[in-house]
Amino acid sequence: MGKLSLIRDLITDPGTRLYFLASHGFYHSVSDEKYLRRLWKYKMDYELNLDDPRTFCEKMQWLKIHDHNPRYTKLADKYEVKQIVSDIIGPEHVIPLLGVWDSFDDIDFDSLPDRFVLKATHDSGGFVVCRDKSTFDIAAARKKMNKSLKRNFYWGGREWQYKDIPPRIIAEKYIDSLGKRDSVEYKVTCMNGEVKFTTVCTGIAHAAFSDRTNDSYDRELNHMPWYAFYKNSEKPIVLPDQIHEIMKYAEILAKDIPYVRVDFYLVDGTVYFGEMTFYTWDGFLVFDPPEWDLKLGDMLEIPDGLR
Repeated sequence: MGKLSLIRDLITDPGTRLYFLASHGFYHSVSDEKYLRRLWKYKMDYELNLDDPRTFCEKMQWLKIHDHNPRYTKLADKYEVKQIVSDIIGPEHVIPLLGVWDSFDDIDFDSLPDRFVLKATHDSGGFVVCRDKSTFDIAAARKKMNKSLKRNFYWGGREWQYKDIPPRIIAEKYIDSLGKRDSVEYKVTCMNGEVKFTTVCTGIAHAAFSDRTNDSYDRELNHMPWYAFYKNSEKPIVLPDQIHEIMKYAEILAKDIPYVRVDFYLVDGTVYFGEMTFYTWDGFLVFDPPEWDLKLGDMLEIPDGLR
């Protein structure tokens, strides 16, 4: 989002304004439930039902408030999760780690290869890609990463698993096939430990809605007739032979978790783990057709132990 569009939305959109102010230190004294009810009303334009949540998005908000398993904090930590996934499905499925630091100025760039990716361990979207170290703008990277390090991602959407992640920077191996207009991610949505659908995302992550497509397939790999924000591709999607392997790993990692999305990449035939997301789009998805919010909600059973 550019500065001008952000300023416009801050003036005209109360949801954006609330989220922005919360992310910058306001509303810390407001409970999660009260804050989420207000944010929901702005974003979804109707009252949030937490007494008897039925839709997919309502149930994600309910889980934010009630499912505070400390395990999730490590699974959302981009540093800690690497070892966890390596131990469970194997190190060959984890993008190699090149280093971890508490501050940007601790990074020894001389020790890094010519190409690498820097990521903040505790947020979403805090990353910098270096494709050529000789032309890498260290000052710009420092500015962006330091901004991420100062931010607690929990406050904007009350995704509580981010609250206590130590803010650090990791460097990962650069993978040439990622971060391009034809890049593909496989985002596997699991509910109660089972794969319910897999979303094939084509294009650059966090790109404009017009520059990326999402196509979702059910457990039997039938194309599902809906989208949320990013539209379906106009071209047929060819699912890889490894799609069943991807789904298998997702279920292994999602064991005993009511809802989680497990993301993967496929690089030269090898499945790589990406990250685990507990509340897709912060739990504020807008579906087309809208009835799919309820249909997907019917698939997600809130465990009795949490009620």
